[in-house]
Amino acid sequence: MLLSELTNKEWGIETMSQLTITTKNETLKIVKRDNRVIQYDLDKIVNALMKCSLQVEKLVDDFRMTKIYTLALQIDHEIARRFKDDIKIYEVQSIVEHCLLEAGETEMAEAYIQYRSMRDIERQQSTDVNQSINKLLERDESVINENANKDSKVFNTQRDLTAGSVAKAIGLQMLPKHVANAHLKGNIHFHDLDYQPYSPMTNCCLIDFKNMFENGFKIGNAEVESPKSINTATAQMAQIIANVASSQYGGCSADRVDELLAPYAERNYQKHLDDAAYWIEGEEKQTEYAFSKTKKDIYDAMQSLEYEINTLYSSNGQTPFTTLGFGLGISEFEREIQKAILQVRIEGLGKEKRTAIFPKLVFSLRRGVNLETQDPNYDVKTLAVECSTKRMYPDVLSYDKIVELTGSFKAPMGCRSFLQGWKDEEGNEVNSGRMNLGVVTLNLPRIALESDGDKERFWNLFNERMQIVKEALIYRVDRVKEATPENAPILYKYGAFGTRLTDKDTVDEVFKQKRCTVSIGYIGLYEVAAVFYGPNWESNEEAKEFTLTILRQMKQKADKWGNEYNYHFSVYSTPSESLTDRFCRLDTQKFGEIPYITDKEYYTNSFHYDVRKQPTPFEKIDFEKVYPQYCSGGFIHYCEYPVLRQNPKALEAVWDYAYDRIGYLGTNTPIDHCYECGYEGEFEPTAKGFECPVCHNTDPMTCDVVKRTCGYLGNPQQRPMVHGRHEEISARKKHIADERTYLV
Repeated sequence: MLLSELTNKEWGIETMSQLTITTKNETLKIVKRDNRVIQYDLDKIVNALMKCSLQVEKLVDDFRMTKIYTLALQIDHEIARRFKDDIKIYEVQSIVEHCLLEAGETEMAEAYIQYRSMRDIERQQSTDVNQSINKLLERDESVINENANKDSKVFNTQRDLTAGSVAKAIGLQMLPKHVANAHLKGNIHFHDLDYQPYSPMTNCCLIDFKNMFENGFKIGNAEVESPKSINTATAQMAQIIANVASSQYGGCSADRVDELLAPYAERNYQKHLDDAAYWIEGEEKQTEYAFSKTKKDIYDAMQSLEYEINTLYSSNGQTPFTTLGFGLGISEFEREIQKAILQVRIEGLGKEKRTAIFPKLVFSLRRGVNLETQDPNYDVKTLAVECSTKRMYPDVLSYDKIVELTGSFKAPMGCRSFLQGWKDEEGNEVNSGRMNLGVVTLNLPRIALESDGDKERFWNLFNERMQIVKEALIYRVDRVKEATPENAPILYKYGAFGTRLTDKDTVDEVFKQKRCTVSIGYIGLYEVAAVFYGPNWESNEEAKEFTLTILRQMKQKADKWGNEYNYHFSVYSTPSESLTDRFCRLDTQKFGEIPYITDKEYYTNSFHYDVRKQPTPFEKIDFEKVYPQYCSGGFIHYCEYPVLRQNPKALEAVWDYAYDRIGYLGTNTPIDHCYECGYEGEFEPTAKGFECPVCHNTDPMTCDVVKRTCGYLGNPQQRPMVHGRHEEISARKKHIADERTYLV
């Protein structure tokens, strides 16, 4: 067994506090290999000696404990004798080895040297291109299943995974050493290493379609004029989405798409009205004919857009992660566009009427527009509820709450990343054409586990790790600024990012003055509180206040850094399909299987209520509603339901309850379908994939299995989910079964 695999549990002790030695040198600093300076901590030496002893003796009794304390004090005295202000990490390791040999503990010395050597080899392999390619060739699950919407069996995805493996290895070499080291160890996660920093690419954005439609744009060799009909407008949208998705690595959104496309639907109407005037007598019949034809055009245009997005492949080997925001328009054309989007989604794709994975639909609720029965668009809301019960989308935005939390109303960029309110030099509010430059996520549960119940130690580690996050984000910003407009013409020169730059301009023109965001991610607030307060802490006010204090501290630092650097640092409730697994897996290796923390094989994302506790939707909303004010750079709430097709009013009741409490709500309800026996509901997660509970069908060709994996929907039957997610779905299933009584 490797030293790094030994855990507190295997030592036969309950907490690291039992190993604490009272001697404390508060002036001595450790200089790490990457030149970081941290506080000298004798407990870490005791920790290492304990692991060495266990590997050698297989048992740590009172005699060995005394011996370990004695050795640790000898090492501490030797360090204090020779070093006053600072000591390099390799000098500490040399003294440890020397003291072990002097004490005749040769086997412990060998174990310690082996452990240090293995750590060095692991670091080297992580930045070795050949090792990265070998992982891919050997079909390492952590590589090929990192994204549930990338099919690793197809050629273009394989090519992207190969390029990504190379870019990741080179990117780790490019990062500041202490940032790369923190990422490799699992203290932080530098997102999307397969794209950035190797390339100075941006993350997600709200595309400025209005700018591009009105002023034209260029893709490849084609100069594209302003569309003359809604059919042309949606065709252009699909092309823009494909090109934007190939020029960045995150999701892209079309905000207020009903209002965006309505003027082009009106052009269809005018054309049909002109035709009617020539062929049909009577103004009323002419109007009726023109509107009927336009309504059909709108449906066809939205159906074409849905099919085109789902059949597109961007250069990174996947369907573009696309979001459509809509629901606020009240004109007849805007209403018809809203209804067409929902009707097309309800209808489904192809002969078998499968659920479309993209685009993600986000429906906007607003009092006076569609929230209540007397509102003019209440009928559209009713259709949205029906659509959500059958296809899981749309998610919903609460207009007033989004304005309160983020400073202005807009759809998320991609799945949950929100821009903050921003105005240009003329005082005009600007949302479309803005973007995010990347995310670095902090492993909060690890800090809690390392602090072992000591709040002071927790906050010291938290501040130390947040400093690394800051430096990682600054590096992201600086790297993206090295791009030129020629690198991504669709973004910088032809309007997707709003301002049209020339080749002589710097791309920073569209980033600076807090026009963009760069994000601090976090994960595992549930697990953090469970370390300090036990697994059932949700009703403990002190525990909840502790989790809120963590987010307040993150937001305070983000605001301070934003004012310091003039880019908007935002706190982001991380979308972490594979990260919930990665952090937990690394922490299991480091600390072992800890009940309620690592034994689940996944960490709970962001501020979410532990799904295994079976809260009602109303309880879950009430518990989570206080968190987004501190993480307005990215957030979403989910509620779990049984099959809702026959009870849409239950879902509407939750939407109405959520309106004044939270800004963004997603629906998780069973919508799996077996084409062999006709079953509709929840498939069983098994080791081999998902299985129809009636006829036991597992063939992806004859069943449609759709799960939410990362804010978006995914098809895990065709693209396996990352390790640990089946267990989470099993927990959801139990919750859904027990929740039926709340929703009847």
